[in-house]
Amino acid sequence: MGGAKAASVVPNFTTGTVSSETTTRTEVTEIISVTEYSTGTSYTVTGTNINIPGNPGPGANYTQINPGQAFQFSETLLSPGIASETYIERTTVTDSFTTSISVFTQ
Repeated sequence: MGGAKAASVVPNFTTGTVSSETTTRTEVTEIISVTEYSTGTSYTVTGTNINIPGNPGPGANYTQINPGQAFQFSETLLSPGIASETYIERTTVTDSFTTSISVFTQ
């Protein structure tokens, strides 16, 4: 059985170039949907120049401290159910361009 033999390989060119261009587009769509629920009842009242009774609540008798003067009043009643909904949809597009060149000389 004879052994393997190797021969020298000599390139048959003096110079050369290889160039390539690659274009890539990535598109990502994100959807964020949040629904917040309230399982209890919440009552909030606030204001300026308003007389808030010792037991505030829906239907309570709120009066101005100095009638005829400026005042602010806010009353919020949050019952069980959906408290808030948020929906966000966004798309991100990324374009990538790559150019490469290789030069060979001997």
